[in-house]
Amino acid sequence: MLGFTRVRRRALAAAATAAAVVLTVAGCSKDDGGKESSGSADKSSGAFPVTIKSALGPAEITKAPKRIVTLGQGSAETAIALGTTPVGIEGYPWGSDKTGYLPWIHEAVTKKGEKLPKQFTGGEELDTEAILELDPDLILAPWSGITQKQFNVLKDIAPTVAYPDLPWSTNWDQQIDTIAKAMGKPEEAKKLVATIEKQLADAAATRPQYKDLKFSYIYNSGPGTLGIFKPEEQRVKMVSSLGLTVDPVVNQFPETKGTDSALIGLENAGKLKDSDLIFTFYTDEKNRRDIEKQPLYAGIPAVKKGAVVVGDTASFVTASSIINPLTVPWTVDRYLPLIDKAVAAAKK
Repeated sequence: MLGFTRVRRRALAAAATAAAVVLTVAGCSKDDGGKESSGSADKSSGAFPVTIKSALGPAEITKAPKRIVTLGQGSAETAIALGTTPVGIEGYPWGSDKTGYLPWIHEAVTKKGEKLPKQFTGGEELDTEAILELDPDLILAPWSGITQKQFNVLKDIAPTVAYPDLPWSTNWDQQIDTIAKAMGKPEEAKKLVATIEKQLADAAATRPQYKDLKFSYIYNSGPGTLGIFKPEEQRVKMVSSLGLTVDPVVNQFPETKGTDSALIGLENAGKLKDSDLIFTFYTDEKNRRDIEKQPLYAGIPAVKKGAVVVGDTASFVTASSIINPLTVPWTVDRYLPLIDKAVAAAKK
């Protein structure tokens, strides 16, 4: 699903459902927060009470939360990194491994020796009954697609932090800042953001051969379609942070409203002629065969040369589509060999 996540996210509805299509896009401004806190923050740091505004309504948090439920993507990982394993999380079957969980979440929680969160159905079929049974004292959904109607139900269960502007449109660092504020740990958020930036910068420093190579990150929603992710979209941001340069052609296409992407149409495949590398993902092997056999698609120079980076598993596609404290370290070492292979093909 996360292969589509961004498109799903803002265009993401696709990715999630059938992993179907494009993940959506992220991007916005930042939120700041109160003072550092854990269980005692509300007594000593002045972090609580705190009110966090969102496009759907405010969340008034009176004390340090202990039972957190997360919706959308990235919030569970950030809460875990900040010291609290959620009691419940929205399930993401498409990107999960044989454990039934996103592998980086499973690894992080089991490493801490803690109980894995209960998973429930999200999206349009959001299982509010399951959330109610979890008895949360905070619901985090700053990077999600929850509706006003869903928010109105959720806020009666527990303070609910939604997105500040549009669905699936929160920048990765903004999400961390917002969640940290809700948990009373803004200073820790700064540390997490700095750590992620250093992890990406350190990886980029090992790959000077990426310099000056241009790439486009594309997607499809079936034969005859072609979309492209914008520079601020999280999966694109991760790749550019590794030292590659977004092909300027991306900026020629108007963004599809509410996404960090643009549906450009297969007829415009030739405009990607100057992209040294192509990054993409497919919903399944049939989708891949259908797309790759299209003459216009196969004719993209980078595709013709084999200079294409394709996620090899749904879990990897998901992880490489979102930037947070758990996905970045899980993704980078897996990403670099795939990119190296495509770079070698591009330079032939």
